Amino acid sequence: MHWTLLLAVEAAAEEGGGLFDLDATLPLMAVQFLLLVAVLNALLFKPLGNAIDERDSYVRTNLTDARERLSKAESLAKQYEQELAETRRQSQAVITAAQADAQKIATQKIAEAQQEAQVQREQAQQELDRQSKKRCKPWSSRFQA
Repeated sequence: MHWTLLLAVEAAAEEGGGLFDLDATLPLMAVQFLLLVAVLNALLFKPLGNAIDERDSYVRTNLTDARERLSKAESLAKQYEQELAETRRQSQAVITAAQADAQKIATQKIAEAQQEAQVQREQAQQELDRQSKKRCKPWSSRFQA
């Protein structure tokens, strides 16, 4: 096996070629590489770059829209919270006023009921006095005679 390797090295040395042979294949390989780059650029890289740019634009547009919507939603939420707080204050004021009115009406009704009870008490007392005078009159005439 050692001999076959030596024979292959001697045959290559006689032909004059080495690891970097600078004959007509190098320019041909350079032209093929440039053609491959041009074809790949036209068929793959430009459409892929366009698709990536379109997708980037789409994502940026959606992100901007989402930020605007979020900002609008936050401002609406703040506005609704302020309106809710104002409505709660107003309803509390209405409740307080209604309670004050109810207290005033209750106090007035109690006063009227007490007055009416006083009037009825006085009438009952007068009626009792009259009845007692009527009943006492026959007795008093008996004692005076």
